[in-house]
Amino acid sequence: MAMRKISMGAVIAIAVTGLFLTMLSAGILTTSQTLPSGGTVTAVNIGIYSDSNYTQNCTSIDWGALLPGNSTIKTIYLKNTGTLPVTLSMTTSNWAPSNATQYLNLAWNRESYLLNTNSSIAADLTLTASSSAGNLTTFSFNVIITGTQ
Repeated sequence: MAMRKISMGAVIAIAVTGLFLTMLSAGILTTSQTLPSGGTVTAVNIGIYSDSNYTQNCTSIDWGALLPGNSTIKTIYLKNTGTLPVTLSMTTSNWAPSNATQYLNLAWNRESYLLNTNSSIAADLTLTASSSAGNLTTFSFNVIITGTQ
């Protein structure tokens, strides 16, 4: 059986097509928008720390670059320094721009958690950007964590 020779142009075309498909599947050719952020953290009746040794007060969170349709998680550490157990809750305020709440959602894993006296716990805050957040280029907001007796 005779073997057919493939022209150099066909080999190059196949190689370029393979490279293009590899780049496409790796996401290299996708368009992205980053969302720089900042924000402050306020505590009521509890201590909030940025380290698991409970030595560095957490006063702000840098969310980094967040792509539309993605989420990022930041871990903070909470400590009940009072004399009574407290129930944890979280709210936000001072969103900038004010319409950022249409594109961003902040949730956490410690809502209504009972934190006993002299106890501490890690808490994960998850910030999610909707897939339509492409026009939002920067944002900031305040996180308020409260321990209610």
